[in-house]
Amino acid sequence: MTADEPLPTVVIVGRPNVGKSTLFNAVLGDRRSIVGDEPGITRDRIYGEAYYGGKKFGLIDTGGIVVNDDALIPSQILKQAQVAFEIASHIVYVIDGRTEITSADRDLAKLLRKLNKPLTLVVNKIDVVARESLVPEFYSLGLGDPMPVSAEHRRGIAELLDKITEPFPLLEPETEEPEPEGNLRRIKVAIIGRPNVGKSTLLNALVGSERSIVSPVPGTTRDAVDESVKEGNTTYRFVDTAGIRRKGKTTEMTEKLSVVMARRHIRMANVALIVVDATQGVVGSDATIAGYAHEEGRAVIIVVNKWDAVGEASKRTFTETVKDELKFLDYAPIIYTSAINAEGIRKIYATIRRVFDAASKRVTTGELNRFVETLHFGSDVKVYYMTQASIRPPTFIVFTDQADKMHFSMERYLVNRLREQFGFDGTPIVIKTKRR
Repeated sequence: MTADEPLPTVVIVGRPNVGKSTLFNAVLGDRRSIVGDEPGITRDRIYGEAYYGGKKFGLIDTGGIVVNDDALIPSQILKQAQVAFEIASHIVYVIDGRTEITSADRDLAKLLRKLNKPLTLVVNKIDVVARESLVPEFYSLGLGDPMPVSAEHRRGIAELLDKITEPFPLLEPETEEPEPEGNLRRIKVAIIGRPNVGKSTLLNALVGSERSIVSPVPGTTRDAVDESVKEGNTTYRFVDTAGIRRKGKTTEMTEKLSVVMARRHIRMANVALIVVDATQGVVGSDATIAGYAHEEGRAVIIVVNKWDAVGEASKRTFTETVKDELKFLDYAPIIYTSAINAEGIRKIYATIRRVFDAASKRVTTGELNRFVETLHFGSDVKVYYMTQASIRPPTFIVFTDQADKMHFSMERYLVNRLREQFGFDGTPIVIKTKRR
């Protein structure tokens, strides 16, 4: 599997208190999909990326869907989780092995069968061999062979993962992205952001056509929409990611699913356009989605859309607010646009080229060694030399006299100096330290 391919996705579903979240954590193990503790980046508890048998896959826990007794009707669960099911490569239906089968269980089994997706029935809480005698009863749900597991005690997890991941592609060793042929550049751009911030309108303005259906109803874009544009020696491939929310269903779960979808497309992009609604300012879920682009090491541009609708607002004041709310994206250029009036579009193209080239920049070891001589770390650490290991994002290995990771403040100083000296506009910089 290459970075261009979307990850296979496993979706965990079931009634409350059957152990979905425990299974989710058991499958992820210690490899939680965590963004970090920078301000504004939240931990997304419903999505993770798991590794098993040389394979990688996304994992969605629909545990947050059922929030009160009124929502226990299976059709309602299905309605809210529909987006997760649409992208699912495999559905895991979790049931509590110690309870009787209920009519709600049977209704949900019937609805899941209609999806025609690979599906495994997991009978959870079978934590001792004696309880395995409870499993045959679950054949009556008509979902094939039930798999007994104890998520809490990690029993049966390996067998479950063997079955689920069998058709998934093996991870290919990470290789450097090939350099463009001749002077040709191919840039993959993900347009990401909350529902109804104007992503589809922006795509239409960028490609100059009504390719993506635009509507004031949040969540009109159901799937990602691809468009390619060639200008001079550069081909841009834009992906407008789905706005997940449904009218009248603006639940926390559907907000989180929009983040899951955005993350799938960020992973396949070189540049992420983070679209912010100027009329609403930066909100928490903007920071969450932006955090994923930062974590994935993508070049980032912040696009403040609908600027025509905010009257006499000061760009300087708004820019300060954006930088304050998205401190971890202090390297990202900010562009003000009105997609509906096609204002600011040329600047987006120029900035995409600039940040892509910055993320692709290589600095020779000789230049870096001369640069190291200008650094002043004080007496805490001695830096002998550094070398650039890879691009997109630019990644540097720093050889020091210490085994520990470089202190945050020193790393920050080093990153700032690298930007001053070599540019790297719009791209995160990764620093790895090694003891000489």
